[in-house]
Amino acid sequence: MMTESGYLKTDEMLINMGPQHPSTHGVLRLIIRTDGEVVRAATPFIGYLHRCKEKYGEALTYPQYIPYTDRMDYLAAMSNNFAFCWAVEKLGGIASTERAEYIRVAVNELQRIASHLVAFGTYGLDLGAFTPFVYAFRERERILDIFERICGARLTCSYGRIGGVMRDMDDTAIAMARSFIDDFDSKWDDYNALLSNNAIFVKRTANVGVMTAEQAVAWGCTGPMLRGSGAAYDIRKAEPYSIYDRFEFDVPTGRGLMGTVGDCWDRYWVRMVEMKQSSRIIRQALDQMPQGLFRNPKVSRIIKPPYGEVYFRAENPRGELAFYIVSTGDKKPYRLRVRGPSFCNLSVMNEISKDSLIADIVAIVGSIDIVLGEVDR
Repeated sequence: MMTESGYLKTDEMLINMGPQHPSTHGVLRLIIRTDGEVVRAATPFIGYLHRCKEKYGEALTYPQYIPYTDRMDYLAAMSNNFAFCWAVEKLGGIASTERAEYIRVAVNELQRIASHLVAFGTYGLDLGAFTPFVYAFRERERILDIFERICGARLTCSYGRIGGVMRDMDDTAIAMARSFIDDFDSKWDDYNALLSNNAIFVKRTANVGVMTAEQAVAWGCTGPMLRGSGAAYDIRKAEPYSIYDRFEFDVPTGRGLMGTVGDCWDRYWVRMVEMKQSSRIIRQALDQMPQGLFRNPKVSRIIKPPYGEVYFRAENPRGELAFYIVSTGDKKPYRLRVRGPSFCNLSVMNEISKDSLIADIVAIVGSIDIVLGEVDR
């Protein structure tokens, strides 16, 4: 049967992608409605990793909940730790120490680089390039070695403490961090040679999954998803927290260098440039780090913030991570809710997938850079 436009009309088909498809980056299930090779709708089905993380927070004391934040975005455990600690400190009027804040910023930016390295490496795998994955994990291992040095863990670190950090960042760890960022700048050029300008990679990502800045704002997208669409919004600049206002760094945005502003390539490129900016921040934090205590000794293990509520947001590698906590003066939160960046970013999947090809779905999912542990919680 021919349509009025002269194209052959075919029957629509429903295709399941996942929940165990390797390119869905976890147990994500997509129901794809297709017309031949053209995607008419791509609806995410989530919940396979739901573990009641927010409800746990209402049954545990404030310090006890810190390890649970690791398990949400497990590729950015340090960032989750610190965001929760900053939220509780704001709620309770608790002061951290100067040295602890410098350590937090340096480690937080190391975590951002480690997370973006995984995004870079796995995105290459999604689209058929194996070598970038090997390069990315080579560099990431050095960051995990630093984490292991300062807290004994590599993935789920539980390094943050209310009022500071678990252990000091000693001279050896600082030397390891300096050595990494000294080498990283030259390694970054290798990544571009491998992937950023690769003709096949550009063909698979340029002009694919285009999202305008208006769409990004309307759907609540943040982080590289929002900045990839050209909006220069970063919480570290817009609403500086901790000591981020003491450092110089730029906010990279998508500019349509290979195609249309807000396409998959732009989202990928923002993460690449963000790694360079994180390297700048780390260098400044290490240079300026004062001597002193790594944790406020006046902070008790039994923390009872006064009656009230707080909403604190931080710039996670995937976007805006926020904690909303209601306190009744008890040692446990009365209510705890998490605003997860991956959850919100994933919501736009159907909007930017319409009229793309089935093969493009893999590129679009990879460009969102989701972690299902944080989506489902």
